[in-house]
Amino acid sequence: MNANEIRLQFVDYFKALGHRHVPSAPLVPADDPTLLFTNAGMNQFKDVFLGVGTRDYTRAVNSQKCMRVSGKHNDLEDVGVDTYHHTFFEMLGNWSFGDYYKREAIGWAWRLLTRDWKIAPERLWATVYEKDEEAARIWAAETEIGEGRILPFGEKDNFWEMAETGPCGPCSEIHIDMGPRHCRRGGEPGHRCAVNGGCGRFIEIWNLVFIQYNRDGTGALHELPQRHVDTGMGFERLVAVLQGADSNYATDLFVPVIKAVEEASGRRYGSDDSSGTAFRAIADHARALSFAIADGALPSNEGRGYVLRMILRRAVRYGRTLGLEEPFLHALVPVVAETMGGAYPELRQHLEHVRRVILSEEERFRTTLTYGLELLTEIVRRVAERGEKRIRGEEVFKLYDTYGFPADLTALIAREQGLSIDTESFETLMEEQKERARASWKAAPAAGVPPVYREIARRLAATRFCGYRLTAADATVAAIVRDGAEVEGLAEGEEGELVLDETPFYAESGGQVGDRGKIGGGEGAALVSETRAPLPGLVVHRAKIVAGTMRRGAKVRAEVDAGRRGETARCHTATHLLQNALRQVLGEHVKQAGSLVEAGRLRFDFTHFTAMTPREVERVEELVNARIRENAPVETYELPFEEARSRGIIAIFGERYGDTVRVIDVGGYSRELCGGTHVRAAGDIGLFTILGESSVAAGVRRIEALCGEAAWRLARRRAAQVREIAALFRTDAESVVERVETLRREHAQLKKAASREGPAKGAFDAAALAGRARDAGGAPLVAAALDGFGADALRGAADRLLQALKSGVVVLGAVQDGKAQLVCMATDDVVARGLNAGAVVKELAGIVGGRGGGRPRMAQAGGPRPEKLGEALAKAPALVERMLREAHR
Repeated sequence: MNANEIRLQFVDYFKALGHRHVPSAPLVPADDPTLLFTNAGMNQFKDVFLGVGTRDYTRAVNSQKCMRVSGKHNDLEDVGVDTYHHTFFEMLGNWSFGDYYKREAIGWAWRLLTRDWKIAPERLWATVYEKDEEAARIWAAETEIGEGRILPFGEKDNFWEMAETGPCGPCSEIHIDMGPRHCRRGGEPGHRCAVNGGCGRFIEIWNLVFIQYNRDGTGALHELPQRHVDTGMGFERLVAVLQGADSNYATDLFVPVIKAVEEASGRRYGSDDSSGTAFRAIADHARALSFAIADGALPSNEGRGYVLRMILRRAVRYGRTLGLEEPFLHALVPVVAETMGGAYPELRQHLEHVRRVILSEEERFRTTLTYGLELLTEIVRRVAERGEKRIRGEEVFKLYDTYGFPADLTALIAREQGLSIDTESFETLMEEQKERARASWKAAPAAGVPPVYREIARRLAATRFCGYRLTAADATVAAIVRDGAEVEGLAEGEEGELVLDETPFYAESGGQVGDRGKIGGGEGAALVSETRAPLPGLVVHRAKIVAGTMRRGAKVRAEVDAGRRGETARCHTATHLLQNALRQVLGEHVKQAGSLVEAGRLRFDFTHFTAMTPREVERVEELVNARIRENAPVETYELPFEEARSRGIIAIFGERYGDTVRVIDVGGYSRELCGGTHVRAAGDIGLFTILGESSVAAGVRRIEALCGEAAWRLARRRAAQVREIAALFRTDAESVVERVETLRREHAQLKKAASREGPAKGAFDAAALAGRARDAGGAPLVAAALDGFGADALRGAADRLLQALKSGVVVLGAVQDGKAQLVCMATDDVVARGLNAGAVVKELAGIVGGRGGGRPRMAQAGGPRPEKLGEALAKAPALVERMLREAHR
């Protein structure tokens, strides 16, 4: 059987047993900020287990895309070194939400493994929680496993908990005997293969979790009102068992990718142990990157984006050990899509986007490696000057963390130079960095839903939203929250959150801001400043009591600020027209990557790899306004999700959808899944004006725009400004551009002449300026700004100053054409002491918003923030002093 057949058989088996096939949630969690990536099949059902969410089915089955890259489940550095660790994997699972329990879960699992998949019963072992006598009895009575292969274990191995408190329960694991040759500890004295023995002979293939308790803050267990079943089976491991493969990497899930790497490198997998690690790491990482980027994640310097960047760079690094010096990883994306695209069509839909993101990152990393090698050469020189034989851990860490230069490549080059690296110190710094990252992620403002909301959601029915039809409605105050706790009422002047049984207020979602307005009743009145949904089905209104008292149970009138809602709806419909126009102008690869929709203004992020030309921006704006003038009706209807997908209706990148979805259809040309509020016809938008287009991240661009009244006010203001400028230049509005261009050319010619002539005319006194040099780490330093100097003149001035100094460092700055210019030069003796002009300029350039670099003796840079030039020059003395001091530690 091939992998696709195995996956389908699993799903069909449980569908025949009354389970709903639920599509895999995206790898990027849509509504769980505590997770970097979806890491288990149960993630999308967490709200059900917590008692705050419901489904319209009680039995579910799916194959879930998962990624584990850190923590107790996995460590990135293990992937590829052995044959069983992965970053990306699939988790097969079946669930019961208050439906069947242990007897069915155990019996069905056993019959699928032994009857349908023909796994010999004598190869299987079951483990149970030592206090779960019920599960042990069921295994003995309902299967042919034999009591001798039903093993009890303690909480560490056979008791599942979501967190320190909350739902939990015993679990029963099914293990399979892979045979003595799979034991990795055979050479250890006294070793005896056993289940949970950690030697590789017995491996877990299926975990059946029986969620029946709730653990409170004291650690006590209480029976849940409903019992649930949550099972998980590692798909790659199962495929290896059913295909009789020696490892997961020898299955048809990985072999096509490995073969592609063989063809690209000219090397053979399995020919030696060292290259085997590289092949496995590349195959795994190509899958992980393809799936994660197809689900909307992008490489960056923080959060999940940082993880992706490290995965990609690790794969590239291993590619270099196989002789793959040019970008190669992007060429594996079509292979992954071909292998997995049948089950996960998003891989084929976003193939070109994924490929281009990876190619862009590979090229970026090549630049990083080149720069890193220059820095490492300088570090090796300093080590020699210090008379040491080891590169310090902090130096290795800085290369890795700041510049992305791989630590093992540093170690390799060090060995070639007869040096070693301080591995212990480096690993300590790495662990500290990981802890900071974990703490930062866990401490994010949205990292958890306060218990008060969970309790309210558990107790109350879901808030009924009537805001698609109405902007005002009668309601009852169902709950009131102040300072994280429920209260009976709020008095005048107090702020809190009101929960209504029904509301016309739209809660912030899908990029659209929440509604504002007022809530009033017989005893009090409140102004609503924010509306949000901390949990699905629970809408809270942030409000300040402006009159009387607001009490729980009060009958009130909830009224949305209809004017603000209308301006927001104009912008939301405009984002749909914008995406349609972008796809027409730039291509079908354009996908929404984020948005912010508020009253009169929108921000739209989309996938694209180059800056838009002015003509492309203009064309997009023209298309949107043309659609507005056509005044097509905006229709809303619901469809089953699978039908909507088959019709090609656009969904948001990486978003998770229910079984039934809401479609916004503008004139038949723009059709998107959307839960926001919209105008009735495109003409209601009025006017659409693009403010600008910019870069957000690699492969992601951003457009900001105004709509409706805000766009009209901007148009009037711009027209008035053109008239004022025309008057200043004594011309008419039609000729103002030509007049300004003429003046600009004349000005540029004058500045060029001045820049060229400045030093020759003695515009500064080199000897006098050199006489004001200050000491910086034992080297004379001149740091100064020279008005009116261009880049060429600035270099000439720096050279003259060095001649006057005889020995020292010069850092000069100037403003030219509205941009800051910087140059740094140093004499050879100061460079020999550890001064690197390129490093100096690189750091100072960041202050003026630019980039630059050069050689250790001379470097220059420019930046768009001339107002920061003084700050940059003021930092030069401390920077030079620190660099020289560190070089002689």
